[in-house]
Amino acid sequence: MQLVQRPEDYDVLVLPNLYGDIVSDLCAGSIGGLGVAPGVNLGDACAVFEATHGTASRYRGLHRANPMALMLCGAMLLRHIGETDAGDRLEAAVAAVIAEGKTVTYDLRPTRDDPNAATTTQVRDAVIQELVSR
Repeated sequence: MQLVQRPEDYDVLVLPNLYGDIVSDLCAGSIGGLGVAPGVNLGDACAVFEATHGTASRYRGLHRANPMALMLCGAMLLRHIGETDAGDRLEAAVAAVIAEGKTVTYDLRPTRDDPNAATTTQVRDAVIQELVSR
């Protein structure tokens, strides 16, 4: 309950795998869903950046998957390797596309069957256009 009511009070949660998976999905839901939730596993010698939703293989070939989580992983990766400005620009571009609300996939539309939902490629292009215009 406290995590939902005051998420700003928490920086790190350490949980067993099952509970971690459940809580990470719930937290992703509080920011818009798994399609916008980036993830990273950091170690002393390496880092793995991945969308928390995994491969979304059920959407393979349908052009419905939200690419923003992977884009935000890219922003985290850029910051991790010292390219802070580039990471900030990418994150801002994704945020601008979301804020505009016009070119977003079905998971960020008012209803899941919204005929105006953008395809994966359209979202990619909108974020690129936003980056170019900055």
